[in-house]
Amino acid sequence: MQDIFHNLEIVDVKGWYVSEFSAGNTNSQKARIALEERYWPITEITERFNRQSVSYQLSKRDCLHKWLKYKEGFSAELVRILLKDFHLQKGDIVADPFMGSGTTALVSMFNGYNSLGFDILPMSKIAIHVKTAIYTYNILELKELLKEIINLNVPEEYDGRTPEIRITKDGYPRETSRELAYYKEHFLNSRYSENTKMLLELCTLNALERISYSAKDGQYLRWDWRCPKIIAAAEAREKTGRKPFVVKLDKGQLPSLKEVLTEELSGVIKDIEYLNNNPSGFDTQCKFIEGSALFELPKIADGTVSAVISSPPYCNRYDYTRTYAMELAYLGMSEAGVRKLRQDLLSCTVENKSKIEQLQDYYKQIGQQERYERTMNIVDENAALQEINNALKNRNENGEINNKGVLKMVEGYFTELTFLFSELYRVCKTGAYVAFVNDNVRYAGEVIPVDFLTTNLAEQIGFTPVKIYTLKQQKGNSSQQMKKYGRVALRKSITIWKK
Repeated sequence: MQDIFHNLEIVDVKGWYVSEFSAGNTNSQKARIALEERYWPITEITERFNRQSVSYQLSKRDCLHKWLKYKEGFSAELVRILLKDFHLQKGDIVADPFMGSGTTALVSMFNGYNSLGFDILPMSKIAIHVKTAIYTYNILELKELLKEIINLNVPEEYDGRTPEIRITKDGYPRETSRELAYYKEHFLNSRYSENTKMLLELCTLNALERISYSAKDGQYLRWDWRCPKIIAAAEAREKTGRKPFVVKLDKGQLPSLKEVLTEELSGVIKDIEYLNNNPSGFDTQCKFIEGSALFELPKIADGTVSAVISSPPYCNRYDYTRTYAMELAYLGMSEAGVRKLRQDLLSCTVENKSKIEQLQDYYKQIGQQERYERTMNIVDENAALQEINNALKNRNENGEINNKGVLKMVEGYFTELTFLFSELYRVCKTGAYVAFVNDNVRYAGEVIPVDFLTTNLAEQIGFTPVKIYTLKQQKGNSSQQMKKYGRVALRKSITIWKK
């Protein structure tokens, strides 16, 4: 992998090399410092990648990739660069255990590689199906659909509403809710092909944020001040003598579903026409498995994967079931379904319960108890992880952590990733490269070097650490942490390992 070591730039490393992991030297940091010393020699502070390439930002302009706004994803350009570095053979399998909107899969297929991916979010299943069918659509049928949307009006007597769950209550203007429900019923019972119907569903999913009172904002949805529940909350504050909300979200005039769908579908048709007129081909296959990679990867045969490019949910308390609540509700997921989905996701929220018993039962069921025990031993014996767990426990006992769920979240996050890395090692061919995009985090003054810790866990499993690209742009800390513990810049990294 000669390309991966090129153009190493000498820069002042003080801002990226961490020497104090525990604010005030409150807790032991010996093991984390040891990781810093061990992996710093293979770390490159780079401009080869930037915050746009490790996020969805570049994909907003990309043909095909912009069909679903998936802010937790990374760019097609990042995948293209890594695939070139990995020197794969045509027909090789590239895996992504957190498939999201399918960027790794699609770029791999356009470059002549087969794809294998997993995800439990229903939007991912729809996005992958729609995007990989790019060369099968009937353009005339799509244009007919567009014309019908332009001329379609909701009957005055129609009284349907789009489904809601608690989080999404009053999430749309009344007329928009009627419009969503009517369009869904109308086209579900239409004569259009199933591929075209699913494409329309993806366009609708991509429209929801624009036509609603909601805005995705990190861990939660924010709500426009005109949303009925925000008005009610403001009135309640006023009655009890509390100050009004300091920050008000105002999204301006909200477009109708018809307006946004017309725009979305027009853009999609242009993309499809362009790709069909400039075919790079899809002489490859995409195997999408709906479910958690934790429980689906163990079913994949040994030594079948040639590369992995992925990004897990970050250890930052972001809850995808809240961020994508509008989409889940539109697709008909119930309150109970959302709660179950939240638990099935990789542990990255304070509400996640331990999956240890579930994993133990599963490995016993498939006759691989030894694999389970071997992986758990790696988790239990990792000095840096135990140091972090103990440090957070001490901070919690001192009343410094505002939600004790952070403790089990961090422990569960790295435990589950270790199981994932172990299964990836098994399914990878000898010589396969694995790339993960992730962010370092900090809780109650304790820095968690996610890049170096995951690399250490992967190395204990058997991978050889090759490179850790660290972006020049770094993450800050919350204002609360900076006020109490001072500022520590946090790395955003791409870790590269080899089997």
